[in-house]
Amino acid sequence: MNSLQAEITYLFHSGYAVKTATHFLIFDYYRPHPPKKDGLTEGVITADFLKPKSNVFVFVSHSHADHFDPAILKWSQANPDITYVLSSDIHPAMGTASCRFLSPYETFSQGGLTVNAFGSTDLGVSFLVKVDHLSIFHAGDLNWWHWKGESHKEQRHAETIFKAEIDKIAGEVIDIAFFPVDRRLEEFYSLGAEYFASKLQPKLLVPMHFGSDFGASRAFAQKVGPSISTVEITREGQTILF
Repeated sequence: MNSLQAEITYLFHSGYAVKTATHFLIFDYYRPHPPKKDGLTEGVITADFLKPKSNVFVFVSHSHADHFDPAILKWSQANPDITYVLSSDIHPAMGTASCRFLSPYETFSQGGLTVNAFGSTDLGVSFLVKVDHLSIFHAGDLNWWHWKGESHKEQRHAETIFKAEIDKIAGEVIDIAFFPVDRRLEEFYSLGAEYFASKLQPKLLVPMHFGSDFGASRAFAQKVGPSISTVEITREGQTILF
């Protein structure tokens, strides 16, 4: 990959693919509708695409339908080299022999890759993946979920549990972070991402959890200016070079 360390591709919602020097990583793959076209350039991953690849790791942060499509488990029929790293809230019966289930604060290592599972402020886990001299964080549903319709007590609780989890991650060096930027939270859509960036200072923060609302990514990039290194996502299949 020459001087590049990673090629990042936006799939959909919280789904990203990351190609490193020797590995191919897929996070929270989810397609709500049949694609018009196949191919990574369209944000679509198929078994045929993965068939010739080696060192493929597929991560699922939790069982919510917008993060976990059970169809991904069929990919291993085309490529037995695929390893699945799934949150332990996913029922074991959903898994295959190549699945590893992680709960918060558990670790898994294989083939030059190490995964540390951290907690979430919703279901499941967040992932810190160390591979090929890179440290990659995927938040899953870990976020500062400040909902305007909730009581002040509920809002304070959301803040407390979020900051407590970030404190557990603090001290880690993070190159690439995938973090929710969700405009259902209205003006508080970037509260969690900004706090995370202030504490962890990732080299690149990539927005997620916005579905087809690409305006959320644009608004975030404009809001944080040069203070946070980020990228505007404009389409499925977009590739970012790191």
